[in-house]
Amino acid sequence: MRGASFVAQTRMSPMSAGLAGVSNRPPRAAGAQFRPGPSPLPAMKPTRVLAKIGGESGTKSALEFVTFPIDAVAELRPHALGVTYWFDAPQTKGPHEVVLRLTGRRLDVAGDRKPEDNFVTTASLHDVRPGSGRTSLTHRVVGKAPGRWHVIAEAVAVPKGGGQSEAVRLPSAEGVGRSTFAPVASARAPGVIVGAWPAMVLLGVVLALVLQRVLAQRHGLPSGNVLVLALVASALGAVGAKLYYRVTHRKASGGRGLAGLSVQGFVIAATATFVIGGALAGLPVWHLLDATVPALLLGQTVGRLGCLMGGCCVGVPTGSRWAVWSSDRRVGTRRIPVQLMESAAAATLALVTGAIAWQGSITPTGVLFVGSVAAYVVVRQLLFPLRGVPRATRHGRQVTLIVSLTTLVGMLLVSSLA
Repeated sequence: MRGASFVAQTRMSPMSAGLAGVSNRPPRAAGAQFRPGPSPLPAMKPTRVLAKIGGESGTKSALEFVTFPIDAVAELRPHALGVTYWFDAPQTKGPHEVVLRLTGRRLDVAGDRKPEDNFVTTASLHDVRPGSGRTSLTHRVVGKAPGRWHVIAEAVAVPKGGGQSEAVRLPSAEGVGRSTFAPVASARAPGVIVGAWPAMVLLGVVLALVLQRVLAQRHGLPSGNVLVLALVASALGAVGAKLYYRVTHRKASGGRGLAGLSVQGFVIAATATFVIGGALAGLPVWHLLDATVPALLLGQTVGRLGCLMGGCCVGVPTGSRWAVWSSDRRVGTRRIPVQLMESAAAATLALVTGAIAWQGSITPTGVLFVGSVAAYVVVRQLLFPLRGVPRATRHGRQVTLIVSLTTLVGMLLVSSLA
């Protein structure tokens, strides 16, 4: 019945429900020492290799705090508290909605306690399905005083469409941890490697430049001029990726810094740069594009691996045996490995187009570039429904898929008749 009461309180008013829970707890002295309770999680069964890499089996406690190994960075201001609660998906008939309540109290407080020394907050996770395995839910608390915190986590799982009596109370947990630099708290989570995405994108760019140089020489293009043009195209492509994302996601929040970049915007801006820059430099534009597309696909191959490690462009949760445990920086669970699927598709196209481009001049010129880009767009549109990010437009995917398929078929016909 306590779980049902918690559900009712949370649904009425999450904050008032949490405060009611705190009022039932006996007060503790400001200087009291807190000891985290034992982890209620059972030992993990042997997990698949990709699940281990993703972080599913890496937890030792049901409640963990976001930390950073470099003290000089962790102590920068402003501070925030990142808390991760681990649980095993209920095996009862689902799906479930998991409601988590976190109650925090700052330790080592000198003098009277202030509002920034305490917090009660809730977080929810919808559509938790039986068989999805061990799941992590990371919540960030901002606007509080930095320092050591004692946090208690309480959670219930409510079957969708079920009553309060069917609520499943998940194991409670408590722990002591420190706040950290706010950008670190917002970026780190189980299964997420901070800096992996920009590092892999940079590696992809370097490998793409090397491959483009080789193919440019094979096509009789001046490699020095092509390299300069490629560097400019990469820079302008990054700007285009940012602008494209902002235009198509006007209602989305965030997107600061390197976050919120669109592949479509990069391809459009980079291609325009090659066309305009190549024409101004007196280069055969279509030859240039044919020699460039394998490099572009190679960059996408490597960059998508960074998405998997960095917690972006994630797939939808699933209980499939082919699932890979990964995180979107908030929820870590078994998902469709859509980043790996797109990376594999880009790698396949890079190998095929690279082999064709290695033969030298393609007749008619430009067919390789247009056909390859169309094929990659087709793959992306087919994978979009498997991603955990909702589409920004209602019919954009269908229109793009039809146009790209038509273009691909047209390029295959032109190539076969040449």
